[in-house]
Amino acid sequence: MANVCKELVQGSDSYHRSIGNIFVKEPVAPAAGSFIVISSSGVANLMETGILAFMSTYSVEELRKDIASKKIDTVVVAMTDMQGRLVGKRIHGEHFLNDTLAHGTEGCNYLLAVDMDMNTVQGYEMSSWERGYSDFEMSPDMSTLRRVPWQEGAAMVLADVKWLDGKDVVASPRQILRKQIAALAEHGMKPMVGTELEFVVFANSYEDAWNKHYIGLTPVNQYNVDYSIMGGSRIEPLLREIRLAMSGANMVVESVKGECNFGQHEIAFRYSDALSNCDNHVIYKNGAKEIAAARGYALTFMAKPNEKEGNSSHIHCSFRGLDDSMVMVDEADKEHGMSDIGRHFIAGQIKHLRELSLMFAPNINSYKRYVPGSFAPTAIRWGRDNRTCALRLVGHGAGLRLENRVPGGDVNPYLAVAGIIAAGLDGIKNKLPLEPAFEGNAYASDSQRVTPRMLEAQTLWAQSPWVKEVFGAEVQAHYANMAEIELSAYGKAVTNWELFRNFERS
Repeated sequence: MANVCKELVQGSDSYHRSIGNIFVKEPVAPAAGSFIVISSSGVANLMETGILAFMSTYSVEELRKDIASKKIDTVVVAMTDMQGRLVGKRIHGEHFLNDTLAHGTEGCNYLLAVDMDMNTVQGYEMSSWERGYSDFEMSPDMSTLRRVPWQEGAAMVLADVKWLDGKDVVASPRQILRKQIAALAEHGMKPMVGTELEFVVFANSYEDAWNKHYIGLTPVNQYNVDYSIMGGSRIEPLLREIRLAMSGANMVVESVKGECNFGQHEIAFRYSDALSNCDNHVIYKNGAKEIAAARGYALTFMAKPNEKEGNSSHIHCSFRGLDDSMVMVDEADKEHGMSDIGRHFIAGQIKHLRELSLMFAPNINSYKRYVPGSFAPTAIRWGRDNRTCALRLVGHGAGLRLENRVPGGDVNPYLAVAGIIAAGLDGIKNKLPLEPAFEGNAYASDSQRVTPRMLEAQTLWAQSPWVKEVFGAEVQAHYANMAEIELSAYGKAVTNWELFRNFERS
């Protein structure tokens, strides 16, 4: 294989500087402004050989040595559920090598059919009391193998989810993303992605926060610390521990900065191919909470934890050729340096953003983040470096990419990125025309609005012929039911807002 790891000096920041550990078996060079079509079997080969997947820097052989020397005694085998959480098992090291490595491990299929409280709920075709809640297989993807520095003696590997006959569990978030990556590869392209997760830290333990009913918690900063060095210093020991731990888990850490909400911060990581970036996203999110908990802090990625600014998870994405050619870039375009493929990609995002809202905003709370003037978007427009738009074009040359500002910190990255890929590819295949870039304050415009409520998002998703065609009827129904369960639970809840408003005065 030819190593095509490159250092790219173009671009306004580090988003597209280095490809990372990506390998090409036989580079293909499409003509400028075009894309090629590859057979499904060819895509499968690319998935297996590495061009469409992250290559682990921690090998099975190293794991064997570490288990033999007692440095590692536990291997965490984890899948990602609908809510974006890691679920799975801790496997004794020797048993992992002797059995799980070759055969995977089983788990109850209800792991993809429960709500946030792990309640068994109705409405899922793949999992129910009537079907007996049978097992599926968590099949380790050894390219994700890594050490877990914040857990003594532990390594981790993420799993694909398969039925016991070897077929994919199509409603699994990781399988949904894999399907869209493969579809894009059939057209000679691959997605590059970077996610930006914000979180709020409180000087309370998770147990204390629970017992307080999340009222009266103390943020680690008492004022807006956006870009504040002093504000970041107040909590730097925790932030540093998280950064170093993630670096030790094969992630490339770039920076940390304060944000607007009290106690709000963001740790930035280098972009990578879509699958590995989403893998890193869920491991980081889980790990940051574990590290915070061990130090007596409560750290939340909740989209809207209070009435101030919410937690975002902006997703940066661009398409490249399978040979790493910059198919979205055209230096001859004096306006934006963007090719026709790039324009069609953005047009696809605009066309499908509303019907994909459920993939970007999976909880009732998600929609409370969309407040004018809050840096969370309300207008479905694209603009050149314009943070009032839902879609923000940034960078130049190799660094050119589109930032989707709709997702919050509660997003399941596999689902959101799958939606972005599907929308972009649809725009490219159908050569959708792109409207002019929006200039000015999009909050004050009469533009089409970001979907403001979960019920509307559910309806748009469930009734979309395009969603059914691209993701499949089973996936469409599965996630429509997820929204129905969330809406039903919220409809039965009596909130503090209702009590304060109505207890005495109604």
